Amino acid sequence: MRQKIFAICDTEEAYAVRLMEYMIEKVRLPYAFHLFTKAEELQRFVQREKVEILLIAESTLRMLREEYVRQQTRQIFVLQESEGAKWDGIPCISKLQSPQTILEVMAESASELSDWNAPETAAGTAVRLIGIYSPVKRCLQTTFALSLGQILAREHRTLYLNFENYSGFGQMLKRDFSADMMDLMYYFRCAKDKLPLRLSAVTQDINGLDYIPPSQSLAGMREADGSQWLELCRYIAAIGQYEYVILDLDDALNGLFDLLRQCYRIYTITKEDSFAVAKLNQYEQILRFHELEEIADKTVKCRFPTFKEIPAGLDCLTHGELAGYVKAIVREDLYGE
Repeated sequence: MRQKIFAICDTEEAYAVRLMEYMIEKVRLPYAFHLFTKAEELQRFVQREKVEILLIAESTLRMLREEYVRQQTRQIFVLQESEGAKWDGIPCISKLQSPQTILEVMAESASELSDWNAPETAAGTAVRLIGIYSPVKRCLQTTFALSLGQILAREHRTLYLNFENYSGFGQMLKRDFSADMMDLMYYFRCAKDKLPLRLSAVTQDINGLDYIPPSQSLAGMREADGSQWLELCRYIAAIGQYEYVILDLDDALNGLFDLLRQCYRIYTITKEDSFAVAKLNQYEQILRFHELEEIADKTVKCRFPTFKEIPAGLDCLTHGELAGYVKAIVREDLYGE
């Protein structure tokens, strides 16, 4: 079967190329992407091909036989170049917005495009979930999880998900997030057909590792249970074709044990002080009480040496002493070398 066509047309070549590069990187959907920087090129193309989605600059569309282009295109989005410009029946998006925002607006209008859905087999995808959880606090859990994710991402498509109530991600990365994990959970529950493109718009990157901004809503996180989080994780993995999903887990997560049970491997960081030992012992007692020995069986306890220096930035965790420690774990535990 021939791939459906996603076309971008804008005579401003540098802008069109950047937008196309972003789309190819972010939109992991079954489309063949075509770029046009001359109106006549697009005009000739639609004479012989049907276009599924066309993202076109306002000024470029004015050069074309609009009605004919409409007939040959299933869904058109206009990139506005003049304030207040409107097109009958065509969604308009300001060209001045970021590519991420353009994707978000497109997602809102994608309900009729059924093939933007993830595969029906998404829930059964063979992704490996890796859980990072410790009852001991301030133990470098998130630093370890991000380092592990960045190292895996060098050779495998890897996604990092943070379930902490107060992650501090925005401040640490000096970024403002327009959407987060709870937005994806909303679409998963209420508008699953829009989730694939919404995922593309929300997903961020840090040193090659994909991540979704953690939820800013404490109440929202508690509304979902472990089975819902698990289903969402697998659905996201199928859409993004991820091989590994790193789950940075927190005590307050509803359904913590449900997620841990489904993990391929669990890493629990320990310390030597008496409080840390007592907390770990209590955690293991609870696992035995609830007959969750399978979680203990898949758990690797990590007791870190004293590191002289930890990288200050979250985007440079593939170098240094901690990274060396993590690389040894990947080689021995995940790759079996």
